[in-house]
Amino acid sequence: MAIAWDLFTPWHALAGGLLIGVATALFILGNGRIAGIAGIVASPLRAVLSRASLRPERTRLWFIAGLLAAPWVWRMFAPLPAFTIDVGALGLVVAGVFVGIGVRMANGCTSGHGVCGLSRLSLRSLVNVLAFMGAGFVTVFVLRHVV
Repeated sequence: MAIAWDLFTPWHALAGGLLIGVATALFILGNGRIAGIAGIVASPLRAVLSRASLRPERTRLWFIAGLLAAPWVWRMFAPLPAFTIDVGALGLVVAGVFVGIGVRMANGCTSGHGVCGLSRLSLRSLVNVLAFMGAGFVTVFVLRHVV
């Protein structure tokens, strides 16, 4: 494996990290809640399924709208990055199910634990991030070198 150093963009990564940090800090300061994507998406979904009012979910719905609008805003300034998906629909469904199971087992997603939890020096988040990353490393190794 070789690193494509010509594609390394530290300033873009720094800007993106700063934007994520500022957004999560503003979210926790404004709402007193961590900006974990799984929880933000699940809460309005639970309200819809239980036919409860979405009024208390306004902030989360705006957050989701921002996530969905981000690629469209990006396209106003630059082309979207190219990407390819090397698995079929079944692989995506299986991966999604495993991610969902992991999110429930970890009581949060990678954004909640990795960005918000680690910044609060949460030991539980550190353990979860190590588990996420370890599982990812093992999966890539097995799929690339064993299977």
